[in-house]
Amino acid sequence: MNFPQQRLETLWAPWRVQYFELEPQSTKDFLLQAACSCDDKAHFVVKRSKHTFLLLNKYPYTTGHLMVAPYQKKGAMSELSDEEALDLWHLALHAQRLLKAVVHAHGFNLGLNLGPGSGGGVEDHLHLHIVPRWQNDQNFMPLLAGARVIPTGLETLYKAFMDFQEQEDRE
Repeated sequence: MNFPQQRLETLWAPWRVQYFELEPQSTKDFLLQAACSCDDKAHFVVKRSKHTFLLLNKYPYTTGHLMVAPYQKKGAMSELSDEEALDLWHLALHAQRLLKAVVHAHGFNLGLNLGPGSGGGVEDHLHLHIVPRWQNDQNFMPLLAGARVIPTGLETLYKAFMDFQEQEDRE
């Protein structure tokens, strides 16, 4: 066997079945669906506040990739009221505290994809990405295989987030 190989032959990731078992989305605006739903678990909504909500990204860049979105469908920061903008950042702070406690993140990348040229998947419903990062997390998989490895399933991570928040609320 020569290394590196021309292609990846096997990547053992049995937790990935969670992605295949997800119910297909009936509309492209999964954020509006999650905003209007009463079933937070089905949409991986971690926390709700008055104007915004925090949810797990179903197609994460890395373990614990969260997003904050307003309930109202708005495509630009300038469309947010002062209360909505402040609420968005308060949930971003909550997300960082949650990620430090649950996945032991060392840092974060926060970002908004605004406008059609930004590369975002949902142009008309803004959302803030909170992506946890770790020191010395230089993974060889993207370089050699063109693939990311995400070691934790969504349901497992969602439960850990909810358990932590429940414990925090009790204290």
